[in-house]
Amino acid sequence: MNPNVSANASVTQVQSVNATSGGLIKATLGAAVVAAAILTFAWLPAEHGIDPTGVGHLLGLTEMGRIKEQLHAEADADAAATVSSTQSDTTVLEINQKLAAIQLQLTAITAELAKAQANNKETTVQASDKLEAENTVQTVAWTDEVSYTLSPGEGVEVKLVMEKGATAEFEWSANGAVLNHDTHGDGSGESISYEKGRGVPEQAGELTAAFTGNHGWFWRNRTEQDVVMTLRTRGDYTGMVLP
Repeated sequence: MNPNVSANASVTQVQSVNATSGGLIKATLGAAVVAAAILTFAWLPAEHGIDPTGVGHLLGLTEMGRIKEQLHAEADADAAATVSSTQSDTTVLEINQKLAAIQLQLTAITAELAKAQANNKETTVQASDKLEAENTVQTVAWTDEVSYTLSPGEGVEVKLVMEKGATAEFEWSANGAVLNHDTHGDGSGESISYEKGRGVPEQAGELTAAFTGNHGWFWRNRTEQDVVMTLRTRGDYTGMVLP
């Protein structure tokens, strides 16, 4: 019988580590020290720019970690800004659509009241004269009418060729939707912005040229659906500048 066999019988080797309680504790502590060293000297500087020992700076890992942290922060900020902007645009669109619906209802009510007044046999002479004048204005035909379908984000511009001081009547409608608009003019080395609006369902009035040139409108569809824009004009102008 080999005496060495009996002497080593009480000790078992596990991957070159004595499988005794003392050996396992030493191996565990050693692995923990190695892991802590890797965490402190490499992982923290490279991933988060944290360098408590200064070794990461010498190895160029700290700068890399700071860049990663900055990129993460910028990505989070961009994502938050996108969500906030989308929510804000959606809220504004919903409000504008409700206002447009209310405006259409008020227009319908006004039309019904005017019709009832016209049919009232006890209408005074003054009221009859006024109604007759209004009907005369309404029978004057528009000189030009154009319509364009604008997809989401699309814009279109239409201008009238006018002399300084000339006046043109107009009306335009988003046909139940809303549009952003910019009423402006340019020519004779000058430019002017008459009026701007956001989420407007329709508009009517007169446009008087501040100088000789092209004067008109630019519309843009900021909704999520196609919008049909219709423009009608008449008055003192010599032509239209179309897209």
